[in-house]
Amino acid sequence: MAILRPAIPADISGMHRVRLAVRENRLTSTAITEADYVPAITTTGRGWVIESDAQIVAFAVGNRDSGNIWALFVHPDHEALGYGRHLHDAMLAWLWSQGLERLWLTTEPGTRAQAFYESRGWERAGHSSHGEIRFELSRGPS
Repeated sequence: MAILRPAIPADISGMHRVRLAVRENRLTSTAITEADYVPAITTTGRGWVIESDAQIVAFAVGNRDSGNIWALFVHPDHEALGYGRHLHDAMLAWLWSQGLERLWLTTEPGTRAQAFYESRGWERAGHSSHGEIRFELSRGPS
């Protein structure tokens, strides 16, 4: 049985393991290290994990200060189970509860992530300096 819960620092190695296992939007350098997760889930934002059989199999991190979706990744062995949608919805509910009016993220073009965000109502808002698509989502009426 899978459990969705808030991420804690002890989860970081499992979260990073998932991040390194994905097939799309792969890390191509050591630009993000396990140390980067600490402020991302304790100071500037919050994270969530999905745990199955005592293993982290998916996670998401949202930044309260900037409105950035810092991460949303599902381990390839656990795709198509709705984990991304559950993490997305939990993260957005929290970010909206923090008073944010607009969220943003970037992702590589032509990926399943692009299709996922478009299906969830995110709108294209240009490109990043690295050629990724920038998406934005505005808070709907309360």
